[in-house]
Amino acid sequence: MTIRRLSEGTVNRIAAGEVVERPAAAIKELVENALDAGASRIAVTATNGGADLLLVEDDGCGMSAADLSLAIERHATSKLPVRDGDDDLSHIVTMGFRGEALPSIGAVARLSLTSRIADGEASEIRVDGGAVKGPMPAAFLARGQHGTRAEVRELFYATPARLKFLKSARSEELAIIDIVKRLAMARPDVGFSLTLDGRKSLDLAEEKDLIDGRLSRLARIMGRDFGDNAAKVDAAREGIALSGFAGLPTYNRANAQMQFLFVNGRPVRDKLLLGAVRGAYADFLARDRHPALALFLDCDPAFVDVNVHPAKTEVRFRDAGLVRGLIVGALKQALAQAGHRASTTVAGAAIAAFQRQAPADFRPSYSSAPVGVREAIPLFSGNAAPALSVRMEEAPVAAPQPDMPLGVARAQLHETYVVAQTADGIVIVDQHAAHERLVYERMKKALAEGGIARQPLLIPEVVDLDPAEVTRVASRAAELAELGLVVEPFGPDAVMVREVPAMLGKLDVKGLVRDLADDIAETGKALSLKERLEEVSGTLACHMSVRAGRRLTADEMNALLREMEATPHSGQCNHGRPTYVELKLSDIEKLFGRR
Repeated sequence: MTIRRLSEGTVNRIAAGEVVERPAAAIKELVENALDAGASRIAVTATNGGADLLLVEDDGCGMSAADLSLAIERHATSKLPVRDGDDDLSHIVTMGFRGEALPSIGAVARLSLTSRIADGEASEIRVDGGAVKGPMPAAFLARGQHGTRAEVRELFYATPARLKFLKSARSEELAIIDIVKRLAMARPDVGFSLTLDGRKSLDLAEEKDLIDGRLSRLARIMGRDFGDNAAKVDAAREGIALSGFAGLPTYNRANAQMQFLFVNGRPVRDKLLLGAVRGAYADFLARDRHPALALFLDCDPAFVDVNVHPAKTEVRFRDAGLVRGLIVGALKQALAQAGHRASTTVAGAAIAAFQRQAPADFRPSYSSAPVGVREAIPLFSGNAAPALSVRMEEAPVAAPQPDMPLGVARAQLHETYVVAQTADGIVIVDQHAAHERLVYERMKKALAEGGIARQPLLIPEVVDLDPAEVTRVASRAAELAELGLVVEPFGPDAVMVREVPAMLGKLDVKGLVRDLADDIAETGKALSLKERLEEVSGTLACHMSVRAGRRLTADEMNALLREMEATPHSGQCNHGRPTYVELKLSDIEKLFGRR
């Protein structure tokens, strides 16, 4: 077959398939143009999921009639810098730079552009399926107003095949909402509105301060709960700055849809960045839970390549390892600075559970358990006392102090939960989950300082396993030794434990080794050495922690509370569940109808 040149119209329609694959993509390109034009207010309108009408109006610098004529030509742009007489793709500081969006939209839809520069006349140009009309004089909304009005009707009418592949109007609306929200997150200094089928879906006033207004803008979009439960992220390394807000681990989601990433103000979806987020939260969340966060990475334009794909949602970094390390370190530091905080949504969920499950004829009942029980039992002893419903201590009880945010222990419920009184409410602590986190943090600190001290067993413990489990455990012997557990094969179907972590105390060694064998079989070799060590640390911490059903004295309960206050991440266990629930007096009053 003879090679031939494609017509200009065909070339434009092919390009449109790369740049504008759905209405939301057209909205993205038009809003980015408005941002590049210096707009302080952008209004977006769509009908029928954007298939019938897309409208973007801004108060930016506007375009002259001559600029309008060039704007609809392919690869014509005012944004690409010139260096040494040539276009410089290595220092891109604008949202757009390719000069493809407007001609691509005009090739497959009915496009109308109306614009005015300051102290100039308004002009309009139209492009219907590639056919150009204008520019011509036009009326603008008010005399002296400057800016641009981009109107797109009958998107993909010139390419019916692509029109058939649009999803439902609701699905396309959701995609439009998502892209407008992402752009609005990146620029809190710009006001945004979004109207869908005549209904105002989004109305965000501009924030006067770009930095201080960022959390306010994020809370308006991601929800007030995110604003109440986010830790500030602020770090820099080798010319790269990372800022934003990261949700507390107990404020988590079932998917990653509440994770927003921006590079030099550009919303991106990048596997490297998402992987770094997973790594940073690995200590705090179960594998099927995901954090909520918004991170903003700012760097020299030469450090990042945004010219990877026409949609400009993918980027490549000159030093990907540096970026990943910065994100992981900054997130861990932010979460550590949050201290023992658990998300405020934990209390809300508890209140909702009470209200949902309490029967109409509910009456409080009181246990006949003796008051004044006091037995000094070592924290790591293995003796379990008979279960009592509620235990209260006879020791003098001090008033909660301002430097005791988790309050003073007042009782132990079912020998599993510690109840403490705070200055303005109560705290209920899951003693096993809380102590598990504390032990885990001690182990991580010991690992960082060179290893965990070991205690030889007077009589080595032999643990029966199947041959495959023996092989797995033996292959990890060196790593386990770093954690204070010394094991070696003892025949084909058993291992011998010679030493255990010194902090361990009395322990079910056989149960621990069997759990470790299961963990090793499940995690395999996909994780890095450090992550594998931390996986094993979690299992060790679980076995080393004070168990549910253990009776604690008042001193032990208060010691647990004080250590939680002093330990980062103690607000959640190793799996992301809260270690305590705090109810303010106002919350309790709601339960009793006082509010």
